[in-house]
Amino acid sequence: MILAALADGPTTLTGMLDSQDTRVMVESLRRLGFDVQQDLAACTCTVHGQSGRVPADTADLWLENSGTSIRFLTSLCALGKGTYRLDGVQRMRQRPIGDLVRALQPLGAHVEFENSASDCPPLLVKGLDSEFAGGTTKIEGSISSQFLSSLLMAAPACRHAVHVQVTGELVSKPYITMTLQMMRAFGAHVQFPQDLSEFHIEPHPYRAGRYDIEPDASAASYLFAVAAVTGGTVTVTGLTRGALQGDVCFVDALEQMGCLVTWNADSITVTGRPLHGIDIDMNAISDTAQTLSTVAVFADSPTRIRNVGHMRHKETDRIAAVVTELRRAGIQAEEHEDGLTIHPGTPVPADIHTYDDHRMAMSFSLLGLRVPGIRIQDPECTAKTYPQYFHDLQRLCSGELS
Repeated sequence: MILAALADGPTTLTGMLDSQDTRVMVESLRRLGFDVQQDLAACTCTVHGQSGRVPADTADLWLENSGTSIRFLTSLCALGKGTYRLDGVQRMRQRPIGDLVRALQPLGAHVEFENSASDCPPLLVKGLDSEFAGGTTKIEGSISSQFLSSLLMAAPACRHAVHVQVTGELVSKPYITMTLQMMRAFGAHVQFPQDLSEFHIEPHPYRAGRYDIEPDASAASYLFAVAAVTGGTVTVTGLTRGALQGDVCFVDALEQMGCLVTWNADSITVTGRPLHGIDIDMNAISDTAQTLSTVAVFADSPTRIRNVGHMRHKETDRIAAVVTELRRAGIQAEEHEDGLTIHPGTPVPADIHTYDDHRMAMSFSLLGLRVPGIRIQDPECTAKTYPQYFHDLQRLCSGELS
């Protein structure tokens, strides 16, 4: 939707999810003056791009707990000529965004924290005070790849070329690769080395048109995991080895644990087999680390998940939350600075706390497929990215879905 808003006319997106996160983005773009038309039944959305211009002179944007939305919209608002305020729920006010703010400022953007002592929202973007024109900047890559994606997507709309250097370890690199591929699909000119350590973006308007959105690979991880923990077979269509999303590699982790994985022309099939514990670096696919944590409960040896320290800055501290809830269910788990270790066992009945984190609810539901008495508190939190999750899970387990 951000790329479409920056393009030179109407762009129709197909296969678009209806969820809390997408609704937050649609409402924010409308408040910024963009014409956005959504057909929920057809899963389409048409955004009338303004060639890098933000129509509204002022806007107050409420982003709930959508970290993706607030990060991407900060750079978009910096292209405007008005004053924009971006805020969200209490947890949002605890999620640092300073690395993005400090990277935008050398490029001419005027972005400041409403609370000068904080590194978190609310944010004020004042397009009237300066001009987001371009130049050279640096950005820290160790907290979230979304900071870099936000900056990259806005860069072609600057008057001058933008050169970005990444400092520190860049986490979740597949998401940057996906961003770059999508930018190029919309006509952007981006140069970068193989290690993604720096980027050079020339000014160039995005081309409007039609874009078909892939199925959500991180959401599919829960369905693949159903096969892993039950010994069944699940096929997800629309995802392949060549998918833009790095999270399709979650099935490689399941394969390491013993599952049978079949890559088809337009789908991926996972069949459950006896599970073995593994030692795995999940930095590139950290959104699926919670899923693997609950699968690991049913393995025959411990599983160590490494290099996912940035998960502590998500909707909740996901490392601490997973360990706490596994222990609540009677499973031995250990928290490390960069990840966690899960020891296999038989879960006991427990009320699982979600911390208002959609991925906690979906991941821990997998325990209940093997043992009775697992109750998910606040299951509605899955509306953030997958409103129909429990409906689909029930249909899958009853044989209504194949």
